Amino acid sequence: METRKKNIRIVMLPWLAHGHICPFLELAKALSKRNFITYLFTTPVNLTFFKQRLSVKESIRIKLMEIQLPNLPQLPPHFHTTNGLPPHLMNTLKKAFLMSKPDFFTILDTLKPDLIIYDFLQPCIPTMAATLNIPAVLFLTPGAASNSYHYHGRNNNPSSDYPFREIFFRDHEHRKNKEIFDLLENDGIDEKNGVTRCFERSHDIVLIKTFKELEGKYIDYLSVLFKKKFVPVGPLVREIEQNGKQHCEIIEWLNEKEKCSTIFVSFGSECFLSNEEVEELALGLELSMVNFIWVVRFPMGEKKNILEVLPKGYFERVENRGIVIEGWAPQGRILEHTSIGGFVSHCGWSSVMEALNFGVPIIAMPMQHDQPLNARLVVNEVGVGMEIHRDEEGNLGKEEVARIVREVVLEKSGERLREKAKEFSEIMRENGENDIDEVVEELHKLCKKTLRHNYYLGKLF
Repeated sequence: METRKKNIRIVMLPWLAHGHICPFLELAKALSKRNFITYLFTTPVNLTFFKQRLSVKESIRIKLMEIQLPNLPQLPPHFHTTNGLPPHLMNTLKKAFLMSKPDFFTILDTLKPDLIIYDFLQPCIPTMAATLNIPAVLFLTPGAASNSYHYHGRNNNPSSDYPFREIFFRDHEHRKNKEIFDLLENDGIDEKNGVTRCFERSHDIVLIKTFKELEGKYIDYLSVLFKKKFVPVGPLVREIEQNGKQHCEIIEWLNEKEKCSTIFVSFGSECFLSNEEVEELALGLELSMVNFIWVVRFPMGEKKNILEVLPKGYFERVENRGIVIEGWAPQGRILEHTSIGGFVSHCGWSSVMEALNFGVPIIAMPMQHDQPLNARLVVNEVGVGMEIHRDEEGNLGKEEVARIVREVVLEKSGERLREKAKEFSEIMRENGENDIDEVVEELHKLCKKTLRHNYYLGKLF
C-alpha cells in the first residue's frame, strides 16, 4: 500500500486556454521528477503548440494526449483553443468542452489513473472520478486574491464587505464582467455555480498557482471559505530556451538600449484592443518618449494588419525607439533582458508571475475577468507596479499612458518598484521547488488514503 514505491499515474484535464495549459504542463514537469507519470489531455490544435515545449526526456513521463470536441458548424477544429479565438465564439467553445463529458468518462475508465487533476470548468469530473474510486483535485491557475474575492459571498451575507480593501473592481470593470456573465447565462452556461461545485467537490485539497510570500493571507482565506486546504504550487514559470533563434533581431535591438530604458507591451493570447484603444496606446507610447517593444494581436480570421490600425506615419515617428510586432514575441527572453524597465500588461496571472520572476515592474492595464483584481494586488498590496487609469466609462487616454510609462521608467518611483520586484524575484528563486515538495506530500497522502480505502472495501466485498 506504500505509494512512494511506485509511479503515480495522473490524468490532467486543463481548460483549453494557453494560460491554463501552461501551468498544468509546468506542474506535470515538476511532478515528473518525483515519480509521477502524467497524461495531459487537450485538443489537437493545442497539442501542436505544446509538443514543442516538451523535451524528449520529459516526454518519457509526460504524455500529451488528444481529446476531440463535438463537431459544431460554427467551431471548426482550429478554433478548439482560446488562443486567438474571436471573442464571440468563447461561449460556444465552453459549450463544446462541457459537451465532452462522455469522452472524459471514457478517458478515466480506460486509463484508471491513481489521481485526476482538473480545471475550473469541469464539475462533472470529480463526480465521475468518485464512481471509479479515483481522487480528483482542482488546480486553480488564477491567483488566490482574485479567487477569494469572487467566492467571498459563498459563506457570508452577500452584502458583507470583502475583508481586504485593497482588492476591488471599479464600476466600469463590474459592468464589463456582468456583460460577460449575462452572455454566459443567455447561452445556458451556469459558470458561477459550476465553478463553485468544482471547489466543493475537490478531494480534501485544492492546488493553486501562487506562493505564500505573495498571497499568504488570501490562501488562508480561501481555506476558511471552502473548509479545505489550499496548497500553493509556486509560480510555475517556464524555463527560457536560451538557444532560440527566432526573433534574434529583437534581442539584438535590446542589446543596444540602456539598462531599464525600455518597456515591453503585451496583452496575452485572449485580450484584444479596440481600434480606439490601439490608437490611444500608440499615441501614449509616442508621447512618453520611452523605448518600447509592443506585441499586437488580432483574433483569428480577422482581416486586419498593423498599418491599418496605427496612426498615420507612426512607424516613421517612432522607428528609432519602438518595435511593433504582430502575433507573437519571446516574452520570457524579452522580460529577462537588462534593458527592460517595465511591462505594460493586462495582468493575466501567468504574466504577473513571469514579470515577478524576472524582477520587472508591471504597468497594469487590466481588461476583464480577474485582471483588475490582479492589478490591484500588484499595485496596492505588493507594490511592484503602477496602473494606467481609465475614465469612468472605461476609456483609455494617451496622456495617462504616457504619464505612467514615464513615471515607471524615468522617475525615482520607478526605481523603488524595480527594487521591490527584484525582492520578489529573489524570493521565487530561493524557494526553488519547495512548494512542489509540499504538493507532492499532499498528493501522496491523498493517494495513500484512497488506496487504503479501496483495500478495505475489497476486504468487505
